[in-house]
Amino acid sequence: MLRRALVVGIDNYRTFGCLSGCVNDAAALRPLLARNDDNSPNFDVRTLVGPVGGHEVNRDGLLTALKALFAPGADISLLYFAGHGSPAGDGNDVVLCTSDGTQQTPGVRFTEVMEMINGCKQEVAVILDCCFAGAAGGVPAAMSAGSSLRQGVSMLMASRADQTSAETSDGRGQFSTYLEGALEGGAADVLGHLTLAGLYSYLSEAFGTWEQRPMFKANVDQLHDIRRCEPSVPLPILRLLPQLFPDPCQHFNLDPSYEPDKCLSGLPANPAHEATFAKLQQCASAKLVEPVDADHMYFAAMESKGCRLTALGRHYHHLAGRDLI
Repeated sequence: MLRRALVVGIDNYRTFGCLSGCVNDAAALRPLLARNDDNSPNFDVRTLVGPVGGHEVNRDGLLTALKALFAPGADISLLYFAGHGSPAGDGNDVVLCTSDGTQQTPGVRFTEVMEMINGCKQEVAVILDCCFAGAAGGVPAAMSAGSSLRQGVSMLMASRADQTSAETSDGRGQFSTYLEGALEGGAADVLGHLTLAGLYSYLSEAFGTWEQRPMFKANVDQLHDIRRCEPSVPLPILRLLPQLFPDPCQHFNLDPSYEPDKCLSGLPANPAHEATFAKLQQCASAKLVEPVDADHMYFAAMESKGCRLTALGRHYHHLAGRDLI
């Protein structure tokens, strides 16, 4: 699958106040988008940055880069933008401000971006870290061809249409700082999948009710991975769940022979049981398995009790049983 991404970070502005975190955000996120957790290739990333006192990102340059991003030749395209955002129209649009922006023409209206997105064939993911980002893709202006999300488009925005987006004291965007942690694996599921919806779930918990609120908009019938991370439990072990628990509601009976550290019991080593117990403990660490009537898997074994699948464990048991892992 051919994947391309455009990462834009603009600190340098002539008319608007210069920023301090957008170029740093672009630099931090670029390698995370370019490579998966196992260092395999992910997106083919191009960056467009405007540091203070350095290169400017003007309107024409951003439009040219966007046209290249959404040109034929990719299956999935991702746009990340960090910079000033300016409200436009009746609150159902936002302008991605460029270095040469003025009060009359701040930059590129997102409706212009949506027209490009609507005219391309690929799946599209958009991440906006700018003020008033939530106005992007505003549905109430549906009379415009670029105002609603077509099939295959998903968007993650740093703030609502009426909110600004904060920078930190150490030169980063607050949203993008949390986004970096999410991409590093914080938002990945047990299988290691990291989708835009997973990013939103992670980020929405990172902000309090008095702070900017991230938004998520999508019109998709499947969520593609933004990045792949290491699974919480190795996939071969997840595929064993139906064998370990033939009935997903039954308990797996344990005894001291399963615990490697059983010197006090006087029992001989049982490599097969110990290997099975190691797999169950890995599942327990990912909250797929829990001990029964014990505080820890060790005590469940030493006290000859058992363990069971959690609700999440039953979900992955179901997937494994249908050969979906």
